[in-house]
Amino acid sequence: MTHPTPTVLDRYADGGGGLDDAALWSVEAHLDTCASCRARLAENLGPTTAELLDRVAVSLDQAVGAGPAPARRRTRAVAVHRRWLAWTLLPWLAVSVAVLGCGVLLDSAHPSLPSLVLLLAPVAPLPGVAMAWSRRTDPVWELVATTPAAGLAMVLRRTLTVLLVVVPVLLVAGMSTGTSLALTLLPCLAFTAAALALGAFVGVRRAATGLGAAWSAVVLLPSLATQSLPPLLQPGSDGAWATAGVALTAATALTTPHFRRLTSGD
Repeated sequence: MTHPTPTVLDRYADGGGGLDDAALWSVEAHLDTCASCRARLAENLGPTTAELLDRVAVSLDQAVGAGPAPARRRTRAVAVHRRWLAWTLLPWLAVSVAVLGCGVLLDSAHPSLPSLVLLLAPVAPLPGVAMAWSRRTDPVWELVATTPAAGLAMVLRRTLTVLLVVVPVLLVAGMSTGTSLALTLLPCLAFTAAALALGAFVGVRRAATGLGAAWSAVVLLPSLATQSLPPLLQPGSDGAWATAGVALTAATALTTPHFRRLTSGD
């Protein structure tokens, strides 16, 4: 067990100055289970704060005694669900799967058109990614976001859930239409990483929406109008997509502090 340093406890006792949200949450979670650290913290409290805490403790004891029985302990399955999945993701995942299914049908019905599976692959995961970390769509976002497990780690877990649904569908769609699997999967992963890297600054929902709109306006619609695939999706471009994906993934790893604040753009 790693105990907070005396400096961290002093700052926590003084109102948390100089500590980010993740550090504050970690200290609070540790204090819940460590009596010795609570005792050390009590030594750093001034008399006014100690008196206030005593009054609060008495009030809480009275309220707990007069209130209803404690709620049933949350099961591990519920905890896993909150970390890996928000129910609001499911409709958007269904939309992504349905759109890819329509792309397969249109590719089969109109082989003269450019492959819709290739054109839709980069933006296929974006609806789910947009909902993975958004205060507008997750009804318990504030409760989840204030836990020590929140931040970039939770964004990545929920994004992985999206990819576990979308990537197999893309594989099936690519094999059924005879398109390049590399050009089907690599743009999908690169756009996912781009949404997370950009989302650290403007919000994941805004980043995913903006990337999807830009791809549709600059690539998808012009390709359908000209009935030809753009150079970005021609054979031989998979190396560029792989390089972009690796670079964007590395950039995402550097954005951890931006996901620790409740004042996100979502």
